[in-house]
Formats: sequence, structure tokens, C-alpha cells
Amino acid sequence: MVETGDLHRTALYGMHVGLGAKMVPFAGYDMPVQYPMGVMKEHLHCRAEAGLFDVSHMGQVILRGASYEAVASAFETLVPMDVLGLGEGRQRYGLFTNEAGGIEDDLMFANRGDHLFVVVNAACKEADITRMKAALEPQIVVEVITDRALIALQGPAAETALSRLNPAAADMKFMDVATLELQGVDCWVSRSGYTGEDGYEISVPEAAAQSLCEALLAMEEVAPIGLGARDSLRLEAGLCLYGNDIDAQSDPGAAGLTWAIQKVRRAGGDRAGGFPGSDHILKVLSEGASRKRVGLLPEGRAPMRAGTQIFASEDADTPVGAVTSGGFGPSVNAPVAMGYVTADLASEGTQLFGEVRNKRMPLKVAKLPFIPANFKR
Repeated sequence: MVETGDLHRTALYGMHVGLGAKMVPFAGYDMPVQYPMGVMKEHLHCRAEAGLFDVSHMGQVILRGASYEAVASAFETLVPMDVLGLGEGRQRYGLFTNEAGGIEDDLMFANRGDHLFVVVNAACKEADITRMKAALEPQIVVEVITDRALIALQGPAAETALSRLNPAAADMKFMDVATLELQGVDCWVSRSGYTGEDGYEISVPEAAAQSLCEALLAMEEVAPIGLGARDSLRLEAGLCLYGNDIDAQSDPGAAGLTWAIQKVRRAGGDRAGGFPGSDHILKVLSEGASRKRVGLLPEGRAPMRAGTQIFASEDADTPVGAVTSGGFGPSVNAPVAMGYVTADLASEGTQLFGEVRNKRMPLKVAKLPFIPANFKR
């Protein structure tokens, strides 16, 4: 990656510009928000074919120690996940939590035999690296990867496309990780659903990143996709966007992410607790959250954006929640949103009202996801 002025550029910056992308600042990087196809068509293309995303702005970190078990045991002091029990060649979703039980970041981590490979969000990566270094060093070496790009190939045709470059890609199941040779270069590949669609994330040496992308984009089913369609795809899939749908003030119980906390780390488990905020998080697991993240379906065609306040009735004085992500869902063909409401109003079908330009507009609590996941289990 290179630094120009106030914004960083990924190794694929020149390719984005060459493809006619509209570039915008995002998490300190100059990133493509859309290409000439436009957000709507990019979204629908990814749902029907395969979309290629540049996610090189995210942080890539390797944790090394005396053994995988040593690394996993240390990492469990930072996350409420079962890291020790993760099989070799497998990946898992995780959360960095704080002492109040809030979510400092969400991440993916993979057991790569003798080390742990961690991918964190761009906006949080400096804080995450500082957190890991402070908690784990010197017993665990925190190795920040700065010479590899990261791309995501997503959509029902992703397997067909990547298998042309290496047939072994088709043998991978959801959350598998492997080193695959793609165009003569060793790439770290995971089969994971960045958008809720089947697909892959590929860590590739920066020097080889553009040629790999060009090889994929030369395939009829693959198109470049920007941040705009990323947001709408993830919203329809009910996937949290850090900084919008989860943050340091939202705990896993309220966010609906308790599925990510394995039994062994819960009360009564063999390695219960021992992570930041465990007392609060385990209490919420036992007693339930006072507010919940829910899907929201505005009536009519007007989207309700992040920050829209939610009320129980047209004339209520006090809001009962707020939208955290909202927009038009191209696959749903209607406005969709996610947000938090008080637990007593979180049941599917509950009638609520969002305040848009000083007018209360009706909406209903809806089941997430709006579009079912298409992972290859």
C-alpha cells in the first residue's frame, strides 16, 4: 500500500481508476464506491454472477507462538470465541470486546497449522494491533502483514470462476482456509461470505494482485464491485457493518451475535469467561438483552437511513430505538433497514414508526436476513 496525502491507496488503486471507478475516502483509504455499471447493477450482478471487491484496506495479522495451542490460548483472553477448538484449515468469526462488554471490532481468524491468521476492519486495525501487542507480546509474536493485498470474490459463480485458476477451490467448504497457487503465486484463500453470498477472500502478494484481478475480471461472470453495493448486499444479508450496526457501546447480546460465542466459552463451559467484559456478556446471555438489533421494513418506497429515530406510535414523545443501516434493497426491491429497538418491541411484525424529515412513517420489525445466505456448507 502507498500513502498519498491524507489517504492511503491500496495496490489496486490504479486498476480501480483505469476501470472508471468513482473513488471516495473510506477508513483512511481512497476506495472505489462504484464503477460505471452503477450500484444497483453491481448489487444484482453479485447476486446473480460474481463480484470482485478490493478489501486490501482491512488489516491482516499473523500470530505466532510456541505452538498453535499456545497462540490460541492467548488469543482467547481477547475474544469470547473457541479458538483452541478450531480445526486446522478452518476459519471462524470473532469479536474483540471491551471491559463493559461492548464490541471493539469484529474479525475473522483462521487456524493455519502453526499460527493464527487474523483479518480485522480497516477503521479499527491500528487499535486492534495495539490491543494484540499489549496483551500477547512477548510470548506471542504479532506480525502485521503489509505486503499482501486482500480481495473478495463473491456470488454464485465465484466457484466456477476461481476454479478455472485452481480446481482445488471447488473442494473448499464454507469457512475452509487453504493456500492455493493462483497464477503461479501462493495465495491464502478462505471460503467465506463477505456479502452473504458464496465466495472467497484471497490474500495475495501485492506485486501479483493486479494480474490476478485482471485474470478474474477477464471472465464473463466477474465484474468489479464497489463499497456502495457492498453495503446494500450486506444489509440485505443482515450482516453487521462495524461502526454502524455494532460498536464499542453494543454488546453481542443486543447485536444478535451470541451465535458466535461457542458453548465452551459460556457459563458452565470448560473455558467459560476470561475475556474482556465476560461478566456483562455472560449475564446478558443468561438474562437477555434490554434492546435488540432487528430488521426493519419501511412501508412505501422511501428509505430510512442510519440515524432515523424509531417511535412506538405516531405521537410518542420518546424514541424506542434508531436505524443503524438503511437504504434501498435492490434484491428485495424495497427499502430495508436494520436498527436497535427495546426488547419488548423486537418481535417480528411489530408496527413502529420512523421519523423522516419530521414526519412519522410506518415500518415493521422483520426477520433477518432479508435475503437468505447462499454459503456452500
